[in-house]
Amino acid sequence: MSKPEDPSSEKPAESPRSTKLPPPPGAGDAESQAAPAVGVTGVLRRWRRDDLLKKGSIALRGLGLLFSLLAFIIMASNKHGGWKDFDKYEEYRYVLAIAILSTLYTGGQVLRHVHELSTGRESFSRRNLALVDFFGDQVCAYLLLSAASSAVPLTNRMREGSDNIFTDASASAISMQFLAFIALALSAALSGYKLSNLVSEPGLEN
Repeated sequence: MSKPEDPSSEKPAESPRSTKLPPPPGAGDAESQAAPAVGVTGVLRRWRRDDLLKKGSIALRGLGLLFSLLAFIIMASNKHGGWKDFDKYEEYRYVLAIAILSTLYTGGQVLRHVHELSTGRESFSRRNLALVDFFGDQVCAYLLLSAASSAVPLTNRMREGSDNIFTDASASAISMQFLAFIALALSAALSGYKLSNLVSEPGLEN
């Protein structure tokens, strides 16, 4: 008589080995291409930003050059004999001197920008150029504001006594200097923004 088989003696059925499915074709390529795509997008965005900043600087310095040149021409030609000569007043001589200085500075900056655009190369490193732009714009804007403000009280006193071509020309030259100040103050703000970007991103200094 045969003995009943012990159920515990039966070997458990072997479970099928777990197998890893291969990644779908192209999955690795997509991941490897994602990082370079993001980098290229950042570079293009940075180039567009730099291009807009450069165009804005050229436009503002061009306006500064125009207003400074007009202030210089108007004040230099404001000579009508007697007390109606600008060079008899220290305030107006100061206005003329700063108008000449601002014309030379903004004219040099515009020529530099035109040269860089035509050749595609910068004269110095970006960091040095940003420093020159920032401090140059600030100093020139301050001098323009100082000269125009110093001549306003004198012009107002003269216009109270008699309003004539001399006082009108003086007021026009002062107005041109105020406009040149606004243009260079905005240019200084752009220069400060460019300088802060160069400081925060050292790789852009060259």
